[in-house]
Amino acid sequence: MEQRTTSRSQAQPQPQPLAALERDFAALCEAWAGSMPAGGAIRGAAQVEVEQMSDTGLIQVTDALARVRRDIEVVLAKVAAEVTKRSGQEFGDTGLAKAQGFHNPVRLIAASTGGSRVDAQRLIAVGTATAQRQSFSGERLPSRHPHVAAALEAASISIGAASAITSMLDRASARAEAGRVDIVEAALVDLATRVSLETLIRGVREAEARLDPDGVEPREDLLRTERSLTMREDGRGMVHLHARLDPESAAPVKAAIGALVSDALRRRETTDGDPTAVVDDQRSIPQIQADALAALARHTLGCTQTITPLAKTTVVVRVDLDTLVSGLGHARTDGLDQPISAGTARRMAADAELIPAVLGGESLPLDLGRGARLFTRAQRLALGERDGGCASCGQNIAYVEAHHIRWWERDTGPTDLSNGVLLCSFCHHMIHREGWGIDAGPSEVWFIPPPHVDPAQVPRLGGRARFDLREGQAA
Repeated sequence: MEQRTTSRSQAQPQPQPLAALERDFAALCEAWAGSMPAGGAIRGAAQVEVEQMSDTGLIQVTDALARVRRDIEVVLAKVAAEVTKRSGQEFGDTGLAKAQGFHNPVRLIAASTGGSRVDAQRLIAVGTATAQRQSFSGERLPSRHPHVAAALEAASISIGAASAITSMLDRASARAEAGRVDIVEAALVDLATRVSLETLIRGVREAEARLDPDGVEPREDLLRTERSLTMREDGRGMVHLHARLDPESAAPVKAAIGALVSDALRRRETTDGDPTAVVDDQRSIPQIQADALAALARHTLGCTQTITPLAKTTVVVRVDLDTLVSGLGHARTDGLDQPISAGTARRMAADAELIPAVLGGESLPLDLGRGARLFTRAQRLALGERDGGCASCGQNIAYVEAHHIRWWERDTGPTDLSNGVLLCSFCHHMIHREGWGIDAGPSEVWFIPPPHVDPAQVPRLGGRARFDLREGQAA
């Protein structure tokens, strides 16, 4: 009898669903081997080999590992969705999950992966939302979210990104035109391939407000009914506050605390390293925020004058004129990512100074040239409309400052909007220290990396434009 020497992998080709995983795992192995020092690698435990990797090799390995992880999550989501289908209520106690001793498929998946039930539920939801459908005749139909499904198959977006997009589309699609939903889905998938999950979520919120403008106000009504503030004192005498505020209630609270925190951080930078300073401010941000809340309460109880940092504080509501007049559409509040309804914007405008989204005009010059060194309040508002916070990292607008791109003294840079950018302290120092270039226009900010970061120096989009969907994309 002839002896068979063919290996199992040679005799049986890999299943098609695992082909991408096999390909990307091979790329990972190649990247790992290529990251080792030539001729001098010490083979051993993973930690030992990782410590020997070059900087470039370590980044390549990180990217390859992330791609393999996405491949695995895609297959896992499909499997989780099928487990859920076979565990339906119609199967009773013979359903797959209960037959395996679990109350529901979420618990089964969580136990198998060692993750949380929230993670398991996300896998199931994404797998179900992106699965191919089947007609009554047995014909295979495309997924409900074909753009998301294709991006997952290509491992170009994560499960978290797919979950954020599909869950929003499922909520808004009932009130939006199908063609518009498809365009928004494609635009969000493209955004997800270029930005972090946090930035994507801001884009998803903006897209939902555009897809379902009538749904913003009902959601706000629901959030308002859920607002609460609880206070309790523990055995050590510490008082615990837990607040849940709707956007309209939270906006002035966050703006007031943010102003006091920014003032404290600004004074800290001014006195940092100053030998004449009496006390060094070593407080953490949460501690400064707690002190700010206490200061606001003390001021309300016993003072008749405005706290100095709050004298220049305004809750800025950014809304189009048509939206303000008609009451249809949505608006944005500086410091909060969640869009607010037109009705809420109109109420807030009635209670405070209205700052229109379109700034400037004959009576409000926004370009000061060399006539002034510091950016004016009107200029900061205009920069806030373009940058939405730190133009580099997206830090909340309460913790950023307006900076000259071409320095005032060294480069004789003008105090104009085209030479201004909002940056947090960390990004400001990093950009100048590393030698990044900045190209600012009326609606976009581009960051040009130095050669040691990107030899090709491909510009990177910053500011609000990173997560804003253009009308052409979402119309």
